[in-house]
Amino acid sequence: MPQETENGEVYPKPETFNFLGFTFYGSSSEKTGKFVVKMKTNKSKFRAKVKEFKEWMRKARNVEVKDIIKAVNAKLRGHYRYYGVTHNIKELKSYFQIIRKMLYKWLNRRSQRKSFTWDEFEEIEKTHWHLEKPKIYVNLFG
Repeated sequence: MPQETENGEVYPKPETFNFLGFTFYGSSSEKTGKFVVKMKTNKSKFRAKVKEFKEWMRKARNVEVKDIIKAVNAKLRGHYRYYGVTHNIKELKSYFQIIRKMLYKWLNRRSQRKSFTWDEFEEIEKTHWHLEKPKIYVNLFG
């Protein structure tokens, strides 16, 4: 949606661009309705990080579960600290959900039978593993 100035001039919406793993785009502020530049995780970087995690998980699935969870939390923390900027919480939550599902899948492939159901996995996650939750670390606008 084009922005209007006080004297009635209309500016077209600026193009997006990618830089350092982020896509920068113009939008209006939820609070004031004024134009702001927002950032979100670049889609190609997002897919690459998911693919990288999948390869790592495939190789590490035979390691002890407590060591896997420790490493997964370190990977999640690093991802959140880099990509955890204002207006990017949706992508962080999406990454978290994909990692959880992948962890469930690969931990269930450790034997000939299923180790646990999704409900059991969620219960263990809440009580024992405590996976890092998505969080914004850098507030770009005050």
